[in-house]
Amino acid sequence: MNLYSVYVEAARPRTLPAAVAPVLVGTAAATTPLGELSVLRAGLALVVALSLQVAVNYANDYFDGVGGVDTDARIGPRRAVATGLIAPRSMKLAIAAALAVAAVTGLALALLVGWPLLLVGLAAILATLGYSGGPRPYASAGFGEVMVFVFFGLVATIGSAYVQDEAINAVVVLASLPMGALATALLVVNNLRDIPTDREVGKVTLAVRLGEAGTRRLYLALVFGSLIALIPLAVVAGEAWLLVPALSVMVLRKGVAVVHHAPIGPRFIEALGHTAQGQLVFAVLLTGALVITGGG
Repeated sequence: MNLYSVYVEAARPRTLPAAVAPVLVGTAAATTPLGELSVLRAGLALVVALSLQVAVNYANDYFDGVGGVDTDARIGPRRAVATGLIAPRSMKLAIAAALAVAAVTGLALALLVGWPLLLVGLAAILATLGYSGGPRPYASAGFGEVMVFVFFGLVATIGSAYVQDEAINAVVVLASLPMGALATALLVVNNLRDIPTDREVGKVTLAVRLGEAGTRRLYLALVFGSLIALIPLAVVAGEAWLLVPALSVMVLRKGVAVVHHAPIGPRFIEALGHTAQGQLVFAVLLTGALVITGGG
């Protein structure tokens, strides 16, 4: 395997739909007519979201690797730093590069839209570094899920609409809730899989705090909550089309079946993939429904 492939693997491609999905939905939820949407602004928002997701994954790989959190007993995809595939210094440079892409792209967006975006971007970068780094990483304090819900759900979705409209509407706020729930479900299934090894090395994630049974229930609540959240969205928008994303249950149920019944083990890697696929299907269906109904 060449070095490029190692960096791609460390970027955790299966988690990248968590960055793409809210940008699609937020852009479609904008009140700006479809033909007048700025492709440039949407593209820049997508680059920011993807680069931040990659930076989070690289940072988690680095900090857990140098901190001794990733051990041979870990069930999930191999980590580049812990296995020696990427040197710690090289991974730090990769983190910096991903954050630099996010910062430069975010600056370009701020120049087009307005300076308040700089504050949002700074908060996102700090959240990225604080997830598993620093003296008190918030992922080990049980707040990782909250931050994912906020930044990869609310902020990413609402922000993608804001860069088009330069305003916020009720529809995009309601649409951001299921996007946040599904993004959080990705993290929950990942942390559920890692409970045994995280507990062993003293990494106290929310999953470790809740325990296996409680974390399984949290995952189910997030997945089904995302589907239920379509009801107030459809009611406020006055459009039954916005219930169509519930069809994504046909994909999401595969992850639900694993999390609900399977013992913690390699099958949870499959559950992560099913959840990511379900999130993307949900987002595509919701994007289509919003386009048909004229967005916010």
